[in-house]
Amino acid sequence: MAIALVAAVSVVVMFFYNLESGRYGDELETIWGLARFFTILTNCLIAVTFTMAAVRRNGISSAWVAALTLAILLVGAVYHTLLAGITVFEGVGIWANQGLHTVVPLACLLWWIVFAPKRQLSFRDLPTFIVWPCVYIAYALARGDADGIYPYPFMDLAEKTPTEVAINLAGLMVVLVIGGIIFVLFARFADR
Repeated sequence: MAIALVAAVSVVVMFFYNLESGRYGDELETIWGLARFFTILTNCLIAVTFTMAAVRRNGISSAWVAALTLAILLVGAVYHTLLAGITVFEGVGIWANQGLHTVVPLACLLWWIVFAPKRQLSFRDLPTFIVWPCVYIAYALARGDADGIYPYPFMDLAEKTPTEVAINLAGLMVVLVIGGIIFVLFARFADR
C-alpha cells in the first residue's frame, strides 16, 4: 500500500506543480497534458494495482505485476539515462519527479523481489510484458499525430523520421522482452 501511496502522491503533487506553473493551463488542460506521459500513466497504474493488491483477497496476477514492475523500471531507466535535465524542476516538483522516476521504480523492484507472487510466472507470459507499453505507444503516437505534440524526443515524429521512431520503439520492445525473460528466469530460480 505504501508504494500505491507514493505513486499517487507523486502524481498529485506533479499535477499541482504543473497547474501552479501554468505549464498546461487550467485543471483539465493540466490533466490532459500530464496524461500524455508514460511516466504519469504507469504511476497511476501502479497506484491502482498496488491498492488492489492490498485489498483483494486473491491478490494480483503474477504476470501483470511483473510486467508493470518492468514498465516502471523502464520509466526510471529511460528517464535517468535519456531524459533527465530536459525539464528542470524546482521545489516540490523535484520531490514529485524523484518519486515518479526513482522512488516508485526502486520500491516496485524491491517489492517484486521480496513479496510478489512468482510461482505462476512463465515464458507464456512474455506477451504481457509488452501489452501496456504497446497500448501506450499507439495512444501517444495517435495523440501526437492529432496535436503535433509528442511526449518524448525518441518518439517525436515532428523531429525524427518514421524509421528512426520505429527503430527507437522496437529497441524498447526488445528491452522489455529481454527484461521479461529475466523476470521469468528469476521467478523460476526464486521458486526453488
